[in-house]
Amino acid sequence: MDSREAEQSVEHPLLGDVTLARAFEGSARRHADRVAQRYKGGVCDRSLVEAGALPAAPDDDYAGLTYAETRRIVRRLAAGFRDLGLAPGDRVGLFAHTRMEWAQTDFAALAAGGAVTTLYPAATERQVEHLLADSGARGVVVENADRLRRVLAVEDDLDLEFVVVIDAVPDGSGPAAAVRDRPDVLTLGDLYDRGERTFDAETYEGWLDQRDPGDLASLVYTSGTTGRPKGVRLTHRNFKSNLDGTFRRFGAPEGGDREPSIGPGSVSLSFLPLAHVFERLAGHFLLFGAGATVAYAESPDTLREDFRLVRPTIGTSVPRVYEKLYGAIRSTATGSPFGDRLFEWATGVARAHREADDPGTLLAAKYRLADRLVFSRVREAVGGRVDFLISGGGSLSPELCGLFHAMGIPVLEGYGLTETAPVVTANPPGAAVVGTVGPPLVDQELALDGSVVPDATPDHGGTVGELLVRGPNVTDGYWRRPEETAAAFVDEAPGERWGDPDPDSAAGPWFRTGDVVEIRPDGYLVFRERAKQLLKLSTGKTVAPGPIEDAFAASPVIDQIIVLGDGRRFVGALVVPSVDGLQEWAASEGIDLPTDRDALRRDDRVRDRIEAEIDAINDSFEPHERVKRFRILAEEFSEETDTLTPTMKKKRRTILDRFTDELDAIYAEE
Repeated sequence: MDSREAEQSVEHPLLGDVTLARAFEGSARRHADRVAQRYKGGVCDRSLVEAGALPAAPDDDYAGLTYAETRRIVRRLAAGFRDLGLAPGDRVGLFAHTRMEWAQTDFAALAAGGAVTTLYPAATERQVEHLLADSGARGVVVENADRLRRVLAVEDDLDLEFVVVIDAVPDGSGPAAAVRDRPDVLTLGDLYDRGERTFDAETYEGWLDQRDPGDLASLVYTSGTTGRPKGVRLTHRNFKSNLDGTFRRFGAPEGGDREPSIGPGSVSLSFLPLAHVFERLAGHFLLFGAGATVAYAESPDTLREDFRLVRPTIGTSVPRVYEKLYGAIRSTATGSPFGDRLFEWATGVARAHREADDPGTLLAAKYRLADRLVFSRVREAVGGRVDFLISGGGSLSPELCGLFHAMGIPVLEGYGLTETAPVVTANPPGAAVVGTVGPPLVDQELALDGSVVPDATPDHGGTVGELLVRGPNVTDGYWRRPEETAAAFVDEAPGERWGDPDPDSAAGPWFRTGDVVEIRPDGYLVFRERAKQLLKLSTGKTVAPGPIEDAFAASPVIDQIIVLGDGRRFVGALVVPSVDGLQEWAASEGIDLPTDRDALRRDDRVRDRIEAEIDAINDSFEPHERVKRFRILAEEFSEETDTLTPTMKKKRRTILDRFTDELDAIYAEE
């Protein structure tokens, strides 16, 4: 039996066409005494603690709730929502950082019949107004006084009937008066109390019975990298079919012992935004369905300590986080005498060992030594017991991914979109192919439109084109955007098809992803680039910027880079230097560099070092793909400057607008 047949034959009580609320109830029943959630003390002032719904966690340490205890909270919150007047199909906004109460509120709103509209925690007043107004939200759950203030500032333009605050609001703050004086503004603890008074088990079961897998579960707005965010309609079936597909790939069958896998013994540290569909499916619905434990890193400042306390076995993240993790590992390793040389030697051994068909006695001995001196410390820094990590939300550098594998921390890269709820492909545990995003999940059918890139050459002997997808996980369209919905789908797909069509979806339309991929002969996909971001040089050549940018991910002196050249004669780049990496290089060379970022970027020695780095990496690309000229920036791309999305994807249009002078300087001599 091959791997795909094995996935199709998996049997487990989790699997089946039910609502997300039913899936959670079933898992809570099967795993009642297991720990479902872990939450940290000393981070926030939880109103659920004030209400007596849960005990306070010790400062700087974690407490836990079993599945039975989490279910009790979810049921009371659901009853509270119904007592507020929430009706089936009503939209509820959720505006908070990733935390325990986010998950409880999500399941409660779904159980009450609502559809959750997610908002990123950094959303501005203008964005809050747009997302709540566009979705027609009846109410919103906010995290704290700051986010309550943003909602109250725009409430005159909304049609809200209630606002719920997760944390207790400090006395004396402006929003405190709203909580004190207005019946339509209450804390999550107040909502729990209302549910405690009104909850009835039989009535609750009736609410679940009223919902159908085809009902709307959520409006998830796109990140806005290519324009104004659109609300993607995702039903319970969209999410649940994707939950089932990812469980077939990463979970263990009923009575099975597949290792490594996601199951009741798994522990995750959740820190990505749950507002993003990737974390919500892979770090939330999947984990609770499998009976795993989810601990919440509720402050980015304590993430390193949280890894030590939680000791996760699995985790999900985006490529930029893995790049920063590698940079932190490198910085720590090179901070001791001979550290830089030792780390370079160890990673060189790791590359050779991973690429060798037969490492031989000498290389195997070198790898064991590198593992003892360097890689074992790396594993300990992330808790010491990681089985595998999952990467999504963008493309990860193959070089970096391979290094993590070689260090004993397998990173399984996958691919998906908000519109596909979200996972389309993923590398299986034990059968990962570095540099690919894996084969499609069960019940997903793929096709390629080669007319989008007629001159594309396959790198792996496969087929290249724009990816089209259909399956039970694919949205039926965008909220109140009929024209954009029509443009996103086609009735027929050209040419060969891959994957396993779902019988109920096989006659439906195909979703155009807008992504150019290669499907290899073995069925694994290689992501190339967003079709809209391909660079068309004035020479007639087409360049995919993603692989070039990915090649710099492990650079010690370049932190971020964006490749340019659309309509130009050659490829250029804007470079954000790694300040720490340059200072370490300077110290090893006996050079005294300025600490100010602006002075650093103007230093000729820094420019020469970065130019040497670019020249070295250029050697692995075709002449027309090589970076010919570049400019060094004094600021990094970030969410605060609106040059990164909340999931750390580069906003190319915004970056080009922000750095027009640097762009003009690159092409001044053209």
